[in-house]
Amino acid sequence: MHELGVVCEVLKTVQKIIEEEQVSEVEKIVLQVGELSGIVPSYLEECFPAAVYKTPFENTKLEMEVVPGEVKCKNCGKEFNGFAYNLKCPVCAGEQLEALSGREFIIKEILAR
Repeated sequence: MHELGVVCEVLKTVQKIIEEEQVSEVEKIVLQVGELSGIVPSYLEECFPAAVYKTPFENTKLEMEVVPGEVKCKNCGKEFNGFAYNLKCPVCAGEQLEALSGREFIIKEILAR
């Protein structure tokens, strides 16, 4: 499960930002996670408590927005949610796909005081 490492890197990035901005407490971190990013949002949620235990982020909440994995079939041009169809075109069963969205992994917002 590489998600623990991902959460730790997010926290390092947030730590740098709050030091630069001279913020004392982070209430919430909002992440955008694409369905095609290779990161499982539920695993991030499970890892978060362990990653923040006995750190300045112990009372910080994690919120995630899942970005749909929209793809376009290179064979027939159909646009669809690749995650919902196991990366196979529902029209022609083609597997040659172009990702349109859903590969994101972004720290969208840090709510601090």
